[in-house]
Amino acid sequence: MRYRRAIASGACWFFTINLADRKQDLLIRHIDLLREVIRHVKQHHPFEIIAMVVMPDHLHAIWQLPPDDSDYPLRWSLIKAGFSRKLAKTERIRESRLRKRERGIWQRRYWEHLIRDDKDLQAHVDYIHFNPVKHGYCAKPVDWPYSSIHCHIAAGWINQNWAIDSDSGRE
Repeated sequence: MRYRRAIASGACWFFTINLADRKQDLLIRHIDLLREVIRHVKQHHPFEIIAMVVMPDHLHAIWQLPPDDSDYPLRWSLIKAGFSRKLAKTERIRESRLRKRERGIWQRRYWEHLIRDDKDLQAHVDYIHFNPVKHGYCAKPVDWPYSSIHCHIAAGWINQNWAIDSDSGRE
């Protein structure tokens, strides 16, 4: 049975993408490469990144696709392949992955969630920005360097003490 992904043109999506080996830190160790690959894919297949956090072994992102476009699977495929191709080959590759010409860096599947409304969007943005604290990488969301929280603060959407103040920290 083949897994079928939900499709909706112009939709806003939340994603979780994981490395195959969850003990690796490839995503932050090679953050410049990941950023370069995402920029390249965005140039050829536009989308807006509303929020994103890159953790050592996984990432979360919220994308807004163009009105006439629903092909987020293509974008993730290009990002994963582009990142994998540019890494030195040091990992052990299983026979099943070799047959499919895969490096084995990424989990084959990923989580996607169609954002339903503004409340759902805000909950997922908050989840993304708080994720480094949840995993114990920092005490405050603003301390994690690989997060869109810095763009949200610069835009004035939240303040620097968001998630540690008694109020919501929203402007």
